[in-house]
Amino acid sequence: MAISVPSALTACSPSGGRNGAMSFWNLWGPAKGAGAAKPSDWFVTMAREWNARNRAKVELTYFSGNTYTNGSTLPTAFLADKGPDIFALSPGDFLRYANGGVLEDLTPYLTREAIDDFVDGALDTRTVDGKIYGLPLSLQPHAFYYGIDAWERSGLSEGDIPRTWDQFLSVAERLTTKKRFGLTLETTPGYLQNFCWYPFMWAGGADAVAPDGTSSAFREPGAVEALRFWQETIQRGVAPRRSLGTGSTDITANLLVDYCGIQHCGPYGASTLRSAAPHFAFGVFKQPVPPGGTYTTDVGGWAFVVNRRGRNPEAAARFVVWALGSMEESCVKRMADWCTVANSDMPPRKSVARLAEQRGYFEDPIMKYFHEEVVPGGRGEPRYPPNVYQPISEAIQACQLSGADPRARADRAADLIEDALATYEGARIF
Repeated sequence: MAISVPSALTACSPSGGRNGAMSFWNLWGPAKGAGAAKPSDWFVTMAREWNARNRAKVELTYFSGNTYTNGSTLPTAFLADKGPDIFALSPGDFLRYANGGVLEDLTPYLTREAIDDFVDGALDTRTVDGKIYGLPLSLQPHAFYYGIDAWERSGLSEGDIPRTWDQFLSVAERLTTKKRFGLTLETTPGYLQNFCWYPFMWAGGADAVAPDGTSSAFREPGAVEALRFWQETIQRGVAPRRSLGTGSTDITANLLVDYCGIQHCGPYGASTLRSAAPHFAFGVFKQPVPPGGTYTTDVGGWAFVVNRRGRNPEAAARFVVWALGSMEESCVKRMADWCTVANSDMPPRKSVARLAEQRGYFEDPIMKYFHEEVVPGGRGEPRYPPNVYQPISEAIQACQLSGADPRARADRAADLIEDALATYEGARIF
């Protein structure tokens, strides 16, 4: 389902904007509940500010999260040559469009000062051969949220915060009751599930693509044990076969209603919980590790990109840079408003982080924890082409839900990944 917003909420056409407006597809549409409209309000305000000052107008088109992130909405539109002029894109799906020649180079529209203002690594997954094809709205590292009331009623204290996988399973078992699962992990195949699973693999030293770019490190014990761990949560009955709402990061549909005691989510989960239930007490802890493992987390974040085959790619590029890549005070404020008011996220730019700090954003205990404990050691979401991403997804699904042998599935995935790498031609994979 999609709705378009020229200046107010209306029904939408199947693809581009009306009356020559540039269509901007994204997934932050109006939602019900206290504070739920803040992200959508931010987008509407941004579009209205641009439209009031420019002849080339922007029309917002919203899609539901699952439809946009795991569905065929974008690929189908581009295959039919009806893709939007501007759209939100995650690092995980970047190469599909970069290698397809879909994306407009934003570098000519950016100043050197603005490029240098992005924090280290923020532009890496959106850059090909020194050219920047997307600007991040924010950074979204993942950690684990828990409900303090459920925690305490299970006889757990702050000293029980798990640091290892064994401790994680033990705590999840104590939180599990007839009506509540101890934790929830993503079970729906797609980029989100891969994103949530990667840190478990990395913590054990494995990877999908080896540093040489021609072989896979998916046969390494770290990948096998990560598949086994996710499988074990289902087999022990501490995690459900399906999360509620839109998935395992839908924090109000799972943690808030006591469907689970622990769930993974980005910093935006904090503002979601506080808006929906101001009196709900919760805590956060970072990714536990396997024996001998190293802490890491996956740092994602949506970027604005431009369709170079759209109706006005130059105007669209200028819009994206105006919105997220300018040194103007209004741009810095706009991005800080997103991170500190509309959503709770980590700033992708140094100037935005400074303004957030001036506002006292990092004095909040949860945001302080994300900033000081979760982000350090984080790693950008990989940008794998579909034929590398897909074998990983299939291995996770087979082990988690069908009880497949993790060793065999890791070997099979590695073979498929290496077959893909042998014929791969495109931007560097990392």
